[in-house]
Amino acid sequence: MEQPHELAVEAPRTWERPVVCVPVLVALSLVGGRFPSFSTEANLYVFGAGGVLIWLGLTNRVPRRPAPQRLASGAVWWTLPVLVFGVFEGATFFAAAGDDFPTFSRLADPLLEDRLVRSAGWLVWLSAFWGLVRR
Repeated sequence: MEQPHELAVEAPRTWERPVVCVPVLVALSLVGGRFPSFSTEANLYVFGAGGVLIWLGLTNRVPRRPAPQRLASGAVWWTLPVLVFGVFEGATFFAAAGDDFPTFSRLADPLLEDRLVRSAGWLVWLSAFWGLVRR
């Protein structure tokens, strides 16, 4: 049986490497952090950035990472706090409880007034979304 003489490994494109992706995500988050919360500019930026990431995820322009074969057994326990958070947030939102029982997003508004914290939130959101695009 004849063995191949060369082994070839496909190298990732330049713009897919962390050296390029991380500064781009940081720059995008710094721009997003400059907009005031719930302003028209911020909403347009969210829809624009999210739309581009959704488009990249639906097309095959970004190479995919292999998805995990099976979730770990501890992952099931994360559904309980997520479910409790979702029920609480939804109930307080739809009941319009106001200041007596504010939603978590309303409680986070004072924190998000600072541009640096808002930029950090943007970085977390963009990084998580980019991770989903790569799956």
